[in-house]
Amino acid sequence: MKKLLVIAGPTAVGKSDLGIKLAKALDGEVISGDSMQVYKGMDIGTAKVTTKEMDGVPHHLIDIKEPDESFSVAEFQERCTVLLDDLAKRNKQPVLVGGTGLYIQSITHSYQFADRPEDREFRLRLENMAATDGNESVHKLLAAVDPQAALDIHQNNVRRVIRALEVHHVTGEPFSKQQIQEPTRPFLAIGLDLDRDLLYQRINQRVDKMMEDGLLSEVQSLMEQGLNDQPSAQAIGYKEIIMYLRGECTKEEAIDLLKRNSRRYAKRQLTWFRNKMDITWFDAGMEEKDVLFSQIKNFIEGNDS
Repeated sequence: MKKLLVIAGPTAVGKSDLGIKLAKALDGEVISGDSMQVYKGMDIGTAKVTTKEMDGVPHHLIDIKEPDESFSVAEFQERCTVLLDDLAKRNKQPVLVGGTGLYIQSITHSYQFADRPEDREFRLRLENMAATDGNESVHKLLAAVDPQAALDIHQNNVRRVIRALEVHHVTGEPFSKQQIQEPTRPFLAIGLDLDRDLLYQRINQRVDKMMEDGLLSEVQSLMEQGLNDQPSAQAIGYKEIIMYLRGECTKEEAIDLLKRNSRRYAKRQLTWFRNKMDITWFDAGMEEKDVLFSQIKNFIEGNDS
């Protein structure tokens, strides 16, 4: 293919496995489109693919940041663009796999992240407001001045919510209107979906498997290394366990909360992808996995021009 191949969909639906299989079939390499898999040591909670699962397929934009470092969609866009140029030179098929919709769309569409004036005093006031009154308080402010940005940015992504408010405050224009969103490169997007009950069952089972695999120990180790209130600590799978380790809830409550937050995140992912991107959807619940893979591969081959 000459087009960028995108594999999208909700958490726990099987994107990583499909991406690896397609990369092997198409002589390609996988680019992770996940905002949390960039962090070293955050493996179990982000369902990061293991070396064995990669099956020899090179993976990019995984383990490139320490948990206390920041990572933005603008940096992702920059790094991914460089990777795509390199893959093109080596005649390799790029397979962009992930569930962070804005990251993926920053590559398929011409998002612009130009430097904008800052107002640090205004930002500090909002940070204090979030700390005192909760994340929802600043998210409501954003919804009042920029409803589209409020839909795109979850209230727990406080840093980005505050940045969107700061940009509106400084420029007088909505943050969502300051990003050009026209298609920028040829791409073909495959979406995996599941019956809701089955998807939620898979999510619950995945959380149980994470706990069996040592998620608690992973979070304990990260906290000992200084993981506390950084943006990475707000990731689903980490913030819930941190609450338990701080004595703010029981272990059972943390696990139930993790399952609930993961289910809600999956619902938001599906809504975002359906509203924001041109995606052809396939049922990941098909019992005959070889048949599903053949259908997807045939679809790709029929749209490779």
